[in-house]
Amino acid sequence: MQHHARGMRSRLLPALSVMALAVTSLLATSPAARADGPGAGSPWVVSVGDSYISGEAGRWAGNTNGSAAGIDALGATAYNDNAPNTAETIARCHRSHSAEVGIGGAVSSLNLACSGARTSTFTNSSGNFKPGLDFYNSGGQQGQALMLQNFAASHNVKMVALSIGGNDFEFSTIMQECVTDYLTSFSWSPKYCKNGSAVATAMSSSTVAANTGKIATAMQNIRTAMRSAGYADGAWTLVVQNYPSPLPASGAMRYGQSGYTRQNTGGCGLWDADVDYAASTLLPTINSAVANAAAQSGLSNVKTVDVTSLFSGRRLCENTVGLLEERGLSSWTQAGASDATEWVNQIRTVSTANSDYFVQESLHPNYWGQLALRSCLRQAYNQGAPKGGSCSRTGTGLLGGEPAVALR
Repeated sequence: MQHHARGMRSRLLPALSVMALAVTSLLATSPAARADGPGAGSPWVVSVGDSYISGEAGRWAGNTNGSAAGIDALGATAYNDNAPNTAETIARCHRSHSAEVGIGGAVSSLNLACSGARTSTFTNSSGNFKPGLDFYNSGGQQGQALMLQNFAASHNVKMVALSIGGNDFEFSTIMQECVTDYLTSFSWSPKYCKNGSAVATAMSSSTVAANTGKIATAMQNIRTAMRSAGYADGAWTLVVQNYPSPLPASGAMRYGQSGYTRQNTGGCGLWDADVDYAASTLLPTINSAVANAAAQSGLSNVKTVDVTSLFSGRRLCENTVGLLEERGLSSWTQAGASDATEWVNQIRTVSTANSDYFVQESLHPNYWGQLALRSCLRQAYNQGAPKGGSCSRTGTGLLGGEPAVALR
């Protein structure tokens, strides 16, 4: 189905990720620690954390204002993660089939991440359950650390991949304020979200310090889970991933900020000043907190993967790419589509009602972005000897169906 136009001034950008409902419980055992882990057989990689690793927006290959069929890479079952591929294990976790954890080869994978997750489990104002990186256990609902512990006790988990922290910084609230300010003020008198209350709170030194501590605790909870499952610290590796830049600096935006084309057509409705603030301050602050948390956690088996610049040249509304129709394409399957179109999903609004899109997919890596991240994670796994580094594009075209990227 086609989505509707995104330009009404009253529209808001909701959460970076919306909430989930229920989680299945896995059986737990507590074997004695062994140098090679308690599981036997083929190795496993498990992903935990939030929407940036769960696979949010992984259904769509590029953006279009035409028929959604032109960019629908995975179809209606994109987020179904139960065994028969008929439904989500946890509603709206959006663990897509293109999620990066599926590195393939001789490595099996499990996606425990959930769109909307924070470091700690919570239930939102609408009553939706979101599992955090903790040991929450009530009424059949569990935190991700406990889910990991239960799974690892009977499987040979060699690497745990983590993305967490963005929701603790209320990134979705900030983006909602940015788009609202863009749609409800004028170029001769703009209202900037960078001057708003959400940013002031999130970027305060006390909030940054508190969230850094929360992220570090989440990493320690993962270590506790693995120890409780019977693993020595040296038997597995935690790979901590930060957040990719979703928008270019204002000078590289392909739509001007005057009028409403930037949101109506491009789905990137922010003033230039807010675009630049996001790139120069907001994202670096969040990513610094993630890096500092890894150092503060005290884990001896942690590697970091920097994906900040991975989408450079392919970001939302960047002048080097375009909508499907702007690039003379009718389908994501056409030659060159991965290089000509965006790797980040448009900012969508309540106009997605009665369409195949979800608002929560806004500003997340799409199908191409997910596959680029998957290549990075496969290289981080490094055939069972995990390593860190910085991941970036290395050229055009596809390698094994994935964008060409390298971890260095």
